[in-house]
Amino acid sequence: MLVQRLLQGDRRAVARLISLVEDGDSRAYRYLTELYPHTGRAHIIGVTGAPGTGKSSLVSALAKVERRRGRTVGIISVDPTSPFTGGALLGDRIRMQDLTADRGVFIRSMASRGRVGGLAAATTDAVRVLDAFGKDKIFVETVGAGQAEVDIAKTAHTTIVVEAPGLGDEIQAFKAGVLEIADVFVVNKADRDGADKTVNALRAMLDLGTPIRARDGQAGDWRPPILKTIAIEEKGVEPLADELERHLAYLKSGDHLAARERERVADELETLLARELLADCLHRLGSDRIAQIVEQIANRALDPHSAAQLLARSADGIPVEGSAPTPAEARH
Repeated sequence: MLVQRLLQGDRRAVARLISLVEDGDSRAYRYLTELYPHTGRAHIIGVTGAPGTGKSSLVSALAKVERRRGRTVGIISVDPTSPFTGGALLGDRIRMQDLTADRGVFIRSMASRGRVGGLAAATTDAVRVLDAFGKDKIFVETVGAGQAEVDIAKTAHTTIVVEAPGLGDEIQAFKAGVLEIADVFVVNKADRDGADKTVNALRAMLDLGTPIRARDGQAGDWRPPILKTIAIEEKGVEPLADELERHLAYLKSGDHLAARERERVADELETLLARELLADCLHRLGSDRIAQIVEQIANRALDPHSAAQLLARSADGIPVEGSAPTPAEARH
């Protein structure tokens, strides 16, 4: 049994189950159901930021620190999709080769497969698999598409936003988007000119008070620290690991961690419910009916909003006269 092998520490079982999840195999969801009672123990850490900030090097350096501290580590690196194979285009495992011999580290590259938000559709379930596998720390590195990558805040307990000098960060710091989800800011490549300028820009943003988060609905009393690192030389990484522990302790104080977990579960449930309802609706309607409505929309005989309402009513079994109403009729 695949689940039993995984719970007994079989790395091949982990790789197999994540592959089933990525492929959308129906067996994966049965296995995930069995694994679910064994989850909820790992500290999930998201790492996001623009391309070129050194996210992979930072994750690798953090993993080494955690291993020296006696913790096991899981790493999920979400990469752009290859237009030819559909697989992960960059393959972060190549950039983390010095970790591959460590049996206490499990690394998996995942293709985004065109999904926006910085994560792959299977990322949450892959994290759950590594959690059940017993990993203490799970790092999730996003694609690196910039300010649109906010989905990671819905998956991780602690989100690191990585900046680097020379990428226009003194301007980006004042924009809404990915910087507002940070629990910890890291200015990587801090040996470059402009590092202090980037730190000062981030500090100024924090002084404005805008990005201090209250994602869990409680008071926003966590002020994200700003740390400088040189990941490829593993400088400044130990203090960063300390800050991750401090944030975890903060979450465990009061109801922060439980509240954030409820928020994460609610978001996941909504996403899965929407997916199931859409699939059921499309199945009930059939491809011919969908094609007919698409043709009417393309010919401007029906607008998209009215069409969606019409199809929803049809899928629910509500009688609809004629092939398509006028836009005014569809709204009533």
